[in-house]
Amino acid sequence: QILAFSRQEKSEQVRMKIQPIVKEALKLIRFTIPATIFIRQQISPNCGPVMADPVQIHQILMNLATNAFHAMEKDGGTLTVGLETCRVDTPARINPALSPGNYACLTVTDTGKGMDQKTLEKIFDPFFTTKRKGKGTGMGLSVVHSIVTAMNGAVQVHSQPGWGTEFRVYLPIMKTGSDNDPGTSRQSPLTGGNERILLVDDKEPVAAMETQILSRMGYKVTAFTDSTDALAAFKDDPDRFDLVITDVAMPNMSGDKLAEALKRVRPDIPILLCTGYCEWMTPETVRKLGVSGLLTKPMLTRDLDRTLRSILGSDSRQ
Repeated sequence: QILAFSRQEKSEQVRMKIQPIVKEALKLIRFTIPATIFIRQQISPNCGPVMADPVQIHQILMNLATNAFHAMEKDGGTLTVGLETCRVDTPARINPALSPGNYACLTVTDTGKGMDQKTLEKIFDPFFTTKRKGKGTGMGLSVVHSIVTAMNGAVQVHSQPGWGTEFRVYLPIMKTGSDNDPGTSRQSPLTGGNERILLVDDKEPVAAMETQILSRMGYKVTAFTDSTDALAAFKDDPDRFDLVITDVAMPNMSGDKLAEALKRVRPDIPILLCTGYCEWMTPETVRKLGVSGLLTKPMLTRDLDRTLRSILGSDSRQ
């Protein structure tokens, strides 16, 4: 969360409709929160495109949903996620930084314990949390605010004790053929490929999101959340995969140990390590491991695309 908070300038925004990202995130949320919390979704198919990084849209929703879950953790309740187009004619009522116009409005509402005014004034402060020790970092809402602000949007909060909380995220909708669409005309399309990738990440939501990104780029992905299971699958058929992408910090077997084990089975297998922050993972360490590269999380789609094609070659396997 801290790394994401400090890396907003590196986001890759593209013109996109965010409905598919919201729906995919909701599937992951359903798997990660208990059945005592009912999820209601009200997603308008007609909400227009925004300039956004899909990974960051996913992060916004996951952080807001996690916050809602903690508010309802004890007694359960209803989590409502909505997306619609709304017209903002008087920005001062929401946020003076907004401009009049049409916005994609993403709402996340819970029926939890709510917050008083004193708490509301601090919720976007880094490291502020009302959760007990070990239950949260206090970075989630700060990250949401940072991402949305960088997108020229705004976050509005309504809450009161015993009533629940509603977050409304406003993201400016792009005009059709707009000249102020930064990067759309300059961005070259992703190269992608059709190679077979073994993906390993112990965090299921991250593995699912990265699988989705790679699949949309054309790759055939087999994902594991347990590094020992991934190694067993690789040993069963070493030629089944063209490349391995693995997280570094994992239980049972870390990514660097997994890379060494994979290389013992098939020395020529290309391996790409991914890490959020790892002080000892230097370029020299990467060279000694014999892996093909190192990417820093959160992975940017275009960086991932360039790295994969530089490792696998400019032409996809036929």
